[in-house]
Amino acid sequence: MPADLSADRLASRSRWAQRGLAVGAGAAMALGHAPFNFPWASLGALPLLFVLWTRSDSPRAAAWTGWYAGVGYFALSLTWIIEPFLVDMARHGWMAPFALILMAAGLGLFWAVGFGLARVLCGGGWQGVASLAAAMSLAEYARSTILTGFPWALPGYLWTDTPIVQFAAWAGPHGLGAAVLLCGFLLGLQRAAPVTLAVVLFAGLWGAGLWRLEAPVPLTDTTVRLVQPNAAQHLKWDRDWIPEFYRRQIAATAAPAGTAPDLVIWPETAVPFILGERPDLQAEISAAAINPQAHVVIGGRRVEGEDWYNSLAVLSPGGGAAALYDKHHLVPFGEYLPFRTLFDALGLSGFVGSFASGPGPKRVEVSGLPAFQPLICYEAIFPHQMLRGAQRPDWLLQITNDAWFGTRSGPYQHLAQARMRAIEQGLPLARSANTGVSAMIDPYGRVTASLALGKEGFVDAVLPEPLPPTVYARTGDLPMVLGLLLVLATAAIASRNTR
Repeated sequence: MPADLSADRLASRSRWAQRGLAVGAGAAMALGHAPFNFPWASLGALPLLFVLWTRSDSPRAAAWTGWYAGVGYFALSLTWIIEPFLVDMARHGWMAPFALILMAAGLGLFWAVGFGLARVLCGGGWQGVASLAAAMSLAEYARSTILTGFPWALPGYLWTDTPIVQFAAWAGPHGLGAAVLLCGFLLGLQRAAPVTLAVVLFAGLWGAGLWRLEAPVPLTDTTVRLVQPNAAQHLKWDRDWIPEFYRRQIAATAAPAGTAPDLVIWPETAVPFILGERPDLQAEISAAAINPQAHVVIGGRRVEGEDWYNSLAVLSPGGGAAALYDKHHLVPFGEYLPFRTLFDALGLSGFVGSFASGPGPKRVEVSGLPAFQPLICYEAIFPHQMLRGAQRPDWLLQITNDAWFGTRSGPYQHLAQARMRAIEQGLPLARSANTGVSAMIDPYGRVTASLALGKEGFVDAVLPEPLPPTVYARTGDLPMVLGLLLVLATAAIASRNTR
């Protein structure tokens, strides 16, 4: 290892210099995410973080190290968070830097807890490696589930474009994250045995991924058309542009093809009318399909009583709704306002929409199509909310409006997480995005057809067959969480006995 990573050199640096190194190491880790896609940076950052952790002389100091590392990691990973505030710059632009700062600082608290807990239980050495990897993975699980959860930019996602990511089919995203953290922290011991073990583990993950990818994926006889109108967010609800975006989607639906699609998918909030209130337009959309027996999926708003829903409708030939799905996992501060009474008192509730939540995940069965689980935008980032057991679908269908996320990192990171759901569940996923990236994803997470970000048009793709349920699809996160707790307890006992 470079001399600058040695414990003696780090010990000689000031506390603020070490915290600066922690911020830099966290940011370097984030380089594995889009748009950088350089996961190898984490293999340099993780050993440094481990050494900084070992040099912490108290749990409090370790927690500060973890917090600074988290701030660096999330500040770079979540730069797209400012984009929604820039759509209406005059009204909301001033909020953009505060949103990023607060998100990075808040999410960094989870890393602070992980680093601090590991330091309470263990010192350095082998036990420290296991303790820190397990505590960090449990902290990321907590981040994914506490309150409404926010499992964006999990450490395992750093390796989405490599065979290593296939390990998620066995261990899920948190097991994958624990494995890559363990490899990186082992390098921080800077001795032959742990470094050799890290290389062997890493090579084993890579080889297992290659082995899994060797199996062919058969195709169904279902052809899907993914429609992408490329409606810029600042124009999407402009009265002069609404007819143009509707025309683009009708034209894409009616475009000729060698094989007429069995299903046409429009993106989230694709129609300007309230679902069910314009049967004439729904009939027009269905009639545009070149296959008279095709169904058309559209995203739109729905009203029931006094409640508004962000919904998906499956239109049957003729325009009637063969199935409806209401988004159940809403975006906090985007689609609904937590602690609304407080924000009403502050006069800030007018900045946020107010959708009602649907009843939960749903398996949709429509005549002539394989059964699917619909996901609207943000719902695709939650691995623990995929249907399992008897309710397991044959494929996943995501509609989204990634125009909110800008054109740099957000849409690509969102696509990467959709690919993770396919790998974890062993299910193909069809994705229609307003501005892109629309894609067909096979059950190994590979993109088989796509339409690039910022392009108008459509793409036709044959739906792949699902794989048998993966280990993760059968078990979920519970075995991995229990295993991490066991590792943490064993490392703590071993460390106490050593002392």
